[in-house]
Amino acid sequence: MTSLEHLGYRQEFQRALTFRDLVVYGMVFMVPISPFGVFGFVYKDAKGMVPLAYLVGLVGMFFTAMSYASMSRAFPVAGSVYTYVGRGLHEAAGFFAGWLILLDYILVPALLYVFSAVALRPLLPGVPEWVWLLGFVSFNAAVNLRGVHLTARVNLGMLALEITALALFVVVGLFALYRGAGAGALTLEPVYDPAVFSMATIAGATSVAVLSFLGFDGISTLAEESLGGEGSIARATLASLLLVGGLFVLQTWIAADLAQGTRLSSPETAFYEIAGRAGGAPLRLLVIGTNILASGIANALAAQAAVSRILYAMGRDGTLPAVLARVHPRYRTPYVSTLLVAGISLVVGVLCASHLDDLTRVVNFGALSGFVLLHVAVIHHYVIRGRSRAWLTHLAMPLAGLAVIGYVLYEMDSAAKIMGAVWIALGLVYFAVHTIILKKPAAIDL
Repeated sequence: MTSLEHLGYRQEFQRALTFRDLVVYGMVFMVPISPFGVFGFVYKDAKGMVPLAYLVGLVGMFFTAMSYASMSRAFPVAGSVYTYVGRGLHEAAGFFAGWLILLDYILVPALLYVFSAVALRPLLPGVPEWVWLLGFVSFNAAVNLRGVHLTARVNLGMLALEITALALFVVVGLFALYRGAGAGALTLEPVYDPAVFSMATIAGATSVAVLSFLGFDGISTLAEESLGGEGSIARATLASLLLVGGLFVLQTWIAADLAQGTRLSSPETAFYEIAGRAGGAPLRLLVIGTNILASGIANALAAQAAVSRILYAMGRDGTLPAVLARVHPRYRTPYVSTLLVAGISLVVGVLCASHLDDLTRVVNFGALSGFVLLHVAVIHHYVIRGRSRAWLTHLAMPLAGLAVIGYVLYEMDSAAKIMGAVWIALGLVYFAVHTIILKKPAAIDL
């Protein structure tokens, strides 16, 4: 195993996370009930074929997870795709991989807080959304600042709550289906409906559904806090992705069949309406309440932890201001990065509360673009530089991942592409000032 010291770093975080902790973190970050919040958007774009969109997303993310697994073994440090691309391809490419993934990780907490605030709107209409945003942001920042032990305990409790709520929806939903609700049974139409199917339709829907998968990659940011060997990050990444992917397909299949023949009043609340028709007000309230806690606390907690460690890694290498690499002397956490993310999440959440759909697509643009660079880095590091003969793992799978993700990006909404291009342009300006004018190259010893 390549040691942290061999890569030019010293151990600053506390190693406390077991393999189970890593899998739980990945599942919590992805949120087993994530489709609750975006189901309506995917249902509209996929013309009812929601589980098919999630299956396509799972295939693309599986190839990406394999690339993460390969690079986590080679570079067991906290920077995730930023480090993997920087060391596996080129430090300039690494900066832009980090810059692109920041578009995902910095905006994801804000998006999750808004999802939770929207879900609370019909329950407590008199409370302004910014109050909920402030409460969620403050709680998560406090937990993450206190250290990875507390974060792991909160994650485990939240995962148990989500799985319980999901199990109740599955049981009650199937019971309602076979008693005549919706399609009257599980059908194949949500998986493949020849009357409306097209690759462009599914790719466009997948560009939204893929939001639910974002988070398995966050496990790699905890490499410097893992107790396991070089394979623990890789195994946890694949295990969490496959477990949660199966749950996504199951719940959206049931929900899509329950939705047949009904008019959904709003994409934001579509899943809650379906749950209400299947199990009445009690199930509807359970689904809403659990999704609020899962998005506003569990998922956002994991996302905030991940992005703070990417900022820490980029600050440590000098590609972002060094202040972001400061570690709390008592709790051993990147406290400056954590507080910065909390502040950005609050501001973005308040400003973008009425633009959930656009915010979702921009988040996905950043993540998918970073994944493209990751696949290229795997091929370069292992096949071109290392002369690897593991053609399946180091060539075929990255190429397959490039094909799937590239097509989804191509079919993505034009507004998301424009906003993503603006973010890349800002990165180009920053990189030019940083390396050409200030002459401060990244401190990565390749």
